[in-house]
Amino acid sequence: MASTVDWYYHRPNCTTCAKSQDFLQRRKIDVKETVNAAKVRFEPKEALKMARGAGRVVVAKGKRVVTFDMKREPPDDETLLKHIIGPSGKLRAPVIRRGSTLRSEERRVGKECRSR
Repeated sequence: MASTVDWYYHRPNCTTCAKSQDFLQRRKIDVKETVNAAKVRFEPKEALKMARGAGRVVVAKGKRVVTFDMKREPPDDETLLKHIIGPSGKLRAPVIRRGSTLRSEERRVGKECRSR
């Protein structure tokens, strides 16, 4: 049985997002809903609500991975926003929601994400 992702938020022409898309395709992971980050932007308040609704938030920051247990030890709003909001002031892409887990990769600020 193939794995499934409930929600995938990505930015076209972004290298990090393309790598995530490639990973999903290689692993034959089905995506129920795809949202284009260039067309739909999540403000900090909306992103915070989404993260607070998750049981766990996992953020990759370079080679380091930060995991927040939203039920047992939820972080304060400032800490959470620092990890999930990008340089644009909106929710960072790519983000994947699978079950109660919200997973995000830190966008590269260099050449690979200058598609805006």
